Amino acid sequence: MLKKETGKPKTRISRFLYAAGGVTAVALGVLGIFIPILPTTPFLLLAAYLFARSSQKLYRWLLTHRLLSIYIKNYIYYKAISPKVKIVSLSLLWVSILYSSYITWSKVWLPLLLIAIAIGVTIHILKLRNAPPNGSI
Repeated sequence: MLKKETGKPKTRISRFLYAAGGVTAVALGVLGIFIPILPTTPFLLLAAYLFARSSQKLYRWLLTHRLLSIYIKNYIYYKAISPKVKIVSLSLLWVSILYSSYITWSKVWLPLLLIAIAIGVTIHILKLRNAPPNGSI
């Protein structure tokens, strides 16, 4: 069962911007399938979020797509992602957070905030179940 749209923007421009962001996120997610350093699932989840607020038709298309829906449904319905996605996501998260913390070290509060956020995201990702390699639970 597809989730109903919530919080749909009322203006045409807002819906267009949400849809454009969703299309961009889908494109990045598809690239992530082929480029190992680019995470697929977060971009597709972002696309689902943006499509749910802009176009029920696009949202339905994404959740019924024969290849892309696996990534989203495992997360939405089962709170699961593949171990590979966990490793890549956490690796990219910590590399970017540590680099950002290094270049912003002059403001002591900012690196501490970034590290605290990274710890929270890491805990969330590690709590997710492991999806099997074939893509669906």
